[in-house]
Amino acid sequence: MFSLLFINWNPSLTIGPFRWYSLCWLIGLALAFCVVKKLYKEQKIKDEYFDPLFIYCFLGILIGARLGHCLFYQPDYFLTSGKGFIEMLLPIHFLADGGWKFTGYEGLASHGGTLGLMIALWLYVRKTKLSIWTVLDNIAIATGTTACFIRLGNLMNSEIIGKVTDVPWAFIFERVDLMPRHPGQLYEAIAYGILFGIMWYLHKKMPEKIGTGWYFGFCLFYIFTFRFLIEYTKEIQEAFEATLPFDMGQILSIPFIILGIVCMIRAKK
Repeated sequence: MFSLLFINWNPSLTIGPFRWYSLCWLIGLALAFCVVKKLYKEQKIKDEYFDPLFIYCFLGILIGARLGHCLFYQPDYFLTSGKGFIEMLLPIHFLADGGWKFTGYEGLASHGGTLGLMIALWLYVRKTKLSIWTVLDNIAIATGTTACFIRLGNLMNSEIIGKVTDVPWAFIFERVDLMPRHPGQLYEAIAYGILFGIMWYLHKKMPEKIGTGWYFGFCLFYIFTFRFLIEYTKEIQEAFEATLPFDMGQILSIPFIILGIVCMIRAKK
């Protein structure tokens, strides 16, 4: 009975000259850019402090996400040969015949992207002398938009798939197999879209909390608690995870959940 409701999923990887995944990344970053610009204007922070923020965030997320995937999920490939190390740094793949091709960065980890963003923001506030907590809170309010579109990009790529299931909303990822699976990417996209709605509402009701670190803490706690739970519906990404009590996504989520709780407690004090 449920099989009649399953969604057959096999969209084109591109839209015109763009890959859906890249386009979703750009839309997510552009929306966050607009949100933070509005927040800076509301808080009367000078434009000269906002202008370099996008570059810091973009590079921090991209470098952190790439290194996070390579070091956390495939260190045996990227750290055991010169070619693997080069592929970790450059968006190319070496071919068996000795040539190479441009592939883009195939493999980005959200935990690494979060850590990279935090380091980039620390460097940013060292230069601008703004309050680190104000900057972190502003970025946290906007984070849900970017996170939502990144997961939509994963959905368009039919990657990070869920476990086989018989729920009526299951997706059949034709590019992967013909089994009905949890659309874990869609679960996360919806959750992160809701997060942005919550954060935008709360910042209007409690503007005085911006600069305390509360929004930053709540963002970390919300995202990585949900990420920890949603991993139970996903297939593992690498074989070695099958031997672990939790998969790598869950293990990497725990420190961020704890950090989020600490930041919220600190903000109240």
